[in-house]
Amino acid sequence: MKIIRPNSKELAQLCGRGFEVKKRSRERVAKIIEDVRFRGDDALIRYTRKFDKVKMRPRQLRVAAGEINGAYQDMDPSLVSSFKVAIENVSQFYKKQLKKSWKIKDKEGIVLGEKITPIETVGIYIPAGTAPLASTVYMTVLPAKIAGVKRIVIITPPNKYGSVHPYILVMANLLGINEVYKAGGAQAIAALAFGTKTVPKVDKIVGPGNLYVTEAKRQVYGYVDIDMVAGPSEVVIIADDSANPDYIAADMAAQSEHLLGLSILITKSKRLVKAMKQQPGKGYVVLVKNLKEAADIANRIAPEHLQLMVKDPKKLFNSITNAGAVFFGDYSPTALGDYIAGPSHVLPTGGSARFFSGLSIWDFLKGIHVISYSKKALELVKDDIERIAALEGLNKHIESVKKRFE
Repeated sequence: MKIIRPNSKELAQLCGRGFEVKKRSRERVAKIIEDVRFRGDDALIRYTRKFDKVKMRPRQLRVAAGEINGAYQDMDPSLVSSFKVAIENVSQFYKKQLKKSWKIKDKEGIVLGEKITPIETVGIYIPAGTAPLASTVYMTVLPAKIAGVKRIVIITPPNKYGSVHPYILVMANLLGINEVYKAGGAQAIAALAFGTKTVPKVDKIVGPGNLYVTEAKRQVYGYVDIDMVAGPSEVVIIADDSANPDYIAADMAAQSEHLLGLSILITKSKRLVKAMKQQPGKGYVVLVKNLKEAADIANRIAPEHLQLMVKDPKKLFNSITNAGAVFFGDYSPTALGDYIAGPSHVLPTGGSARFFSGLSIWDFLKGIHVISYSKKALELVKDDIERIAALEGLNKHIESVKKRFE
């Protein structure tokens, strides 16, 4: 592991990281999106054959009921049991976030409020490259489902046999999702954003993916909403002398299992620095003077995952303002949040925790402002409206209010 100083150029670069795509890749994604937008299923099938090496017909794009039933045949019952534990934990967490419509009324006849309604249709992208990400299914579907989204569809790349991995299908079935489509990459995102004869157009797209998936989400934003623009997975660990170096090494090694995964240890402990020097693999160690400086650097990095492996994590947490998820103590590794704890593992990366939050119920709800004034209430503020509208030169706005009192 590499030791770097708090004032080093290397740390400044880590703090300034973000999501960047080369011009050639941006143009390639734009072409795919345009093709799928205007050629629909034909383009989707052509790109599936080109990138996934799978030949399909339009009717095969949607997973059939028989494929879902067949997915259970070789499934280990204990794995299904673990799936159900995860589903219960995530469900309980997000039920606490539910927001309700509200209104207030005063004696002058003013009614103000907000009508909270769910987004109607959501598309969820589930990666399926080197391994099926079954955990991403429940981590994305459940917040949407609990929010009340009426139609949730999943889209995921087919394997070389033209089928979807049984773990993904079983999890979708356990969650009551019966619309699963076979397509991956930028072409899948385009299909969700604009719709094809087979794949429905959605209002929002969520879920992680590779560079092309992420760039496609960025390009279709505005036609649909997206959860966030995400980059490689990352963990920052703040530790003091009370921390177990073996646990730290294991957690940093776990992060390296992700493609381009970033792991950083921030510590004032020279003992830990010495221990980390002997560890194989990639990662950074930042030696600081005290925990206040450690917290300041962590906030600058704004990591996806932040582990507080210190004697008093609750006290240190008071100084943390930028992180996707924070894990307290030696027995709360990032893997806990990845699979079973409850909060979604879809979290802001690349420093975007400065302005983004992890996936939540709020991502699937929208508010409609409600305004109702009586004639008496409007009369009380009509002069204020006139002064402000006159300042902006909007005379017709003034007349629209005056007309009611002629």
